Amino acid sequence: MTDSSSARLHSTTVVGIRVGGKVALGSDGQATMGDTVMKHNAKKVRRLYNDTILAGFAGATADAFTLFERFEEKLQQYGGNVTRSAVELAKDWRTDRYLRRLEALLAVGAPDRLLLISGSGDVIEPDDNILAIGSGGAFALAAARAILKHAPDVSAKEVVEEALSIAADICIYTNHHTSVLEIDAREDVA
Repeated sequence: MTDSSSARLHSTTVVGIRVGGKVALGSDGQATMGDTVMKHNAKKVRRLYNDTILAGFAGATADAFTLFERFEEKLQQYGGNVTRSAVELAKDWRTDRYLRRLEALLAVGAPDRLLLISGSGDVIEPDDNILAIGSGGAFALAAARAILKHAPDVSAKEVVEEALSIAADICIYTNHHTSVLEIDAREDVA
């Protein structure tokens, strides 16, 4: 039997891609506690900084909301500079006593880059403009790479949707209730 105070919310698959002048970031909607599905349509991706930046989380839900808020504060503080905001958040996350206990990953999609931000101080920009995190992340990453290799003209949103669907067929912590957000990478971000 699981003690509810130590039960953890497990989820998810988040995948992001930059292709064809667009950035898309999406996730499934399943949230589980222990071996029970608690929610089917959780929203794990959101728009930040005047709808010009996308962010998604994998990990404990309350921790992710804290990180969204902190990241948005950094974006405001550094005028929307995604890289600087990510590095400063990662530094705080690694050194702050409260933040250090947070267990989540953030995936960030901006017009000029994709970033993974972790509590261990990592800020990683993928080489191939594809980013995936969470329990189904490896499945979604492989699917997105295969889709782009064999269908290079498909849209960013379509790649994310299909990669999430493939991950949901494999990962027990991922479902087919998806949310996908998109921004135009060609728009000038002030």
